[in-house]
Amino acid sequence: MPISRCPVAPTLAADPTAPVPETLSYSFTLPAALASPALARAATREILKAHNLPDMLDPALLAVSELTATAVQFTESRDFYLSLRYRSSTLRLIAYDSHPRHTQPHLATACDTRRRAALRVLACVCRACDGTWGFGEAREPGGGTRMWATLPRASAATYGRPTGRGC
Repeated sequence: MPISRCPVAPTLAADPTAPVPETLSYSFTLPAALASPALARAATREILKAHNLPDMLDPALLAVSELTATAVQFTESRDFYLSLRYRSSTLRLIAYDSHPRHTQPHLATACDTRRRAALRVLACVCRACDGTWGFGEAREPGGGTRMWATLPRASAATYGRPTGRGC
């Protein structure tokens, strides 16, 4: 029997270009632990700086904090998922948790009210930045709930400044 050798992995050249806003595209699976919102904020801070988006730090960190803290609170699994994307001059943040949408109307209303209350700071940040936010059934095969926020750069860059809007 001939000896088979493992194939050699192809050598891929690293992209030498520096990160720019348009290449911001990251996804994380984080543990459903109290430390995860702080880890998500730290990662987001470094990602935004690396992609030359430091002007969006304040509202983005608040949004990530709210999304991840709520995901930790609601998820029924050991982890949750966070996605950061920058497209069309807008930062898009999405968190997925495993909490299923309720089929019983009264439970669904109560759960949505509780989730909306947990995201009240997110709502304020998005409103001040002319962004959007929300939550609904995850379209992923695993189900659960998808929460999102969008922060347009032009208005997010002035968040909290005397000339900008805040909550």
